[in-house]
Amino acid sequence: MKLSNIFSRRNRILLRELVVTDFKLRYQGSVLGYLWSLLKPLFLFAIMYIVFGNFLRVGDAVEHFSVYLLLGVVFWSFFTEATSQGLASIVNHGELIRKINFPKYIIVVSGSLSALINLGLNLIIIMVFILINGVKIHFSALLFPLYTIELYIFALSLAFLLSASYVKFRDVSHIWEVLLQGAFYATPILYPITLVIKQAGHTAAQILMMNPVAQIIQDARYALVTHQTVRLEDLTSNIFIQAIPFAIVLSFAIFSGLYFKKHSSYFSENV
Repeated sequence: MKLSNIFSRRNRILLRELVVTDFKLRYQGSVLGYLWSLLKPLFLFAIMYIVFGNFLRVGDAVEHFSVYLLLGVVFWSFFTEATSQGLASIVNHGELIRKINFPKYIIVVSGSLSALINLGLNLIIIMVFILINGVKIHFSALLFPLYTIELYIFALSLAFLLSASYVKFRDVSHIWEVLLQGAFYATPILYPITLVIKQAGHTAAQILMMNPVAQIIQDARYALVTHQTVRLEDLTSNIFIQAIPFAIVLSFAIFSGLYFKKHSSYFSENV
């Protein structure tokens, strides 16, 4: 596919309209409207902070635990939204696909950009929490955008794979829902990785941190919240093990792109 086709004015206009329409329809008819994009992760954060921060006290040893937890919740919420929206994006736009000839990837990208807008709004809330909690900003904060981009690429790659698979296999939505629930608890969002080391051992923590989302969240916390955050590079000096999360992201990006391109010509027949 030529770059001139990918970035043509027609495709950019269509992408913009899909993003705007998706964002408007999502909150249409609700009293609070766009505020829900901020309130949902905040409500989830409040519940988790009360249970895991105040009652179970899992964050006592973590500096600025409230911001630490909120950042994990916001990143995970974006990952869930981007992949779940992407999964059903092609099927949900079946009528449009049958009527108009255009690159189908635009539909998946539009859903991910809508989720990215929500992420941007929630990052503003995180900055407010950072100021309130007196979190000291280090030069490592300059790396934070890179981790956000890595998360976006990984989520978009999975969205491409899931959306193409869902056209043919509708069971994919149920499978992905279960996988997301399991992955949530297998990712150090509610608890520090030091707790895993203490309870399950150093090797278990290494394996858990090979998950790209876990690596991204921990690195982002280190960059923006506290340098007490344990990262994969703190668990092993082996550069090949350290590279595994990045290799997984890259592999999914390549495979998902090829898989989506191969099956996109048959979308109009199956949606």
